[in-house]
Amino acid sequence: MKELLFLLADLWMICAGFVCGWKFIRRYGNYLLGLEWIIVATSGSNFLAWSLLGGDEGSVLFSIAYFFDAFSRSVGITLILVMGLMRVTHRYKPTLTVDIGVFALAIAAGLYLQQFRGHELHVGPATLYLVVNALTTLFLASFSWRLWKIRAKGLAVLSALATAAGTAIALIYDFFPIPGDDEYRTTHYILALATWGTQLFVYFRSYRALHDHNVATGAEPASNAPSVART
Repeated sequence: MKELLFLLADLWMICAGFVCGWKFIRRYGNYLLGLEWIIVATSGSNFLAWSLLGGDEGSVLFSIAYFFDAFSRSVGITLILVMGLMRVTHRYKPTLTVDIGVFALAIAAGLYLQQFRGHELHVGPATLYLVVNALTTLFLASFSWRLWKIRAKGLAVLSALATAAGTAIALIYDFFPIPGDDEYRTTHYILALATWGTQLFVYFRSYRALHDHNVATGAEPASNAPSVART
């Protein structure tokens, strides 16, 4: 039963990442969020393959899984997420150079943090993940408040709950393992994957609501397609 729940949670995150990521790019020209969503989905696909093939920590799939995990926890679903959402909260449109630079930073962070892979607690990286998550949570709280102010109250509540759940998962991940969980931390990953998939879906719907509100009030044009002249 646990294996089935794990499979469903991972497939949920993969689908949410690929579908919503493509829509971010296609509909809104938001490459920061679109590519990050697709990276999370790719990470989930790799993690699923690694699990189905036996979960060998000596395999290359495990190294890839750890890289993607460090990529998103350090920069992807923190700095990149905030910068991407600022398109609809602050009309912030980064240049192509900034887009490339922030993904290069995330790649560098993922590669550097590879040295800490394993189940044992490494206080430095764990603290880093917790701090950047907390800072991101502060922004996401204001993001939920903006949804509330435009009367998207259902999405505001869902966004706040998804953010709170994500913060709880971040705490459990390194500092408070679930008592009685198995050696593969299956229960933890069921909760984590389900939560991350829900965050991807809810933040996309919330972004769409704020975008539509901005268009309706004349704060931005209906099309956010990227310009080929962007530098």
